[in-house]
Amino acid sequence: MSGGEVAGILVAVFWAILVSFLAVVLVRLAQVLKATTRLVAEVSEQAVPLLGEASETVRTAQTQLERVDAIASDVQEVASNASALSTTVATTFGGPLVKVAAFGYGVRQALARKDAQPPARRRTVIVGRTLPSARRGSRRTRGGKA
Repeated sequence: MSGGEVAGILVAVFWAILVSFLAVVLVRLAQVLKATTRLVAEVSEQAVPLLGEASETVRTAQTQLERVDAIASDVQEVASNASALSTTVATTFGGPLVKVAAFGYGVRQALARKDAQPPARRRTVIVGRTLPSARRGSRRTRGGKA
């Protein structure tokens, strides 16, 4: 065997090893692609119904929000009506009720004074006025001091 034949055999062996290695890589790559295809198919099978359910849930939520909006506007209208009613009642009955209460208080005070002892003479104080000097002097000497 000559050197060229040995070199040809070595190249053929290395070529066979390389092809075998590439074949193994391609087989594994094919398995990965099959697994990926199955996974995508399963996700699609599960995602489509989930998206449908999510869409239905959003529609239901929108319907409920519309109902809540209607209820909130009705509550706001009732609150404004109640406010107007309370204002009307306060203006209609408030003034006369205060007058009746004040009259009743005055009557009670008058009856209480009538039953009580006559009050001692009250002094009237007028702000900004001074007493005459004669009265001032007599008050100073009341205690016996000059």
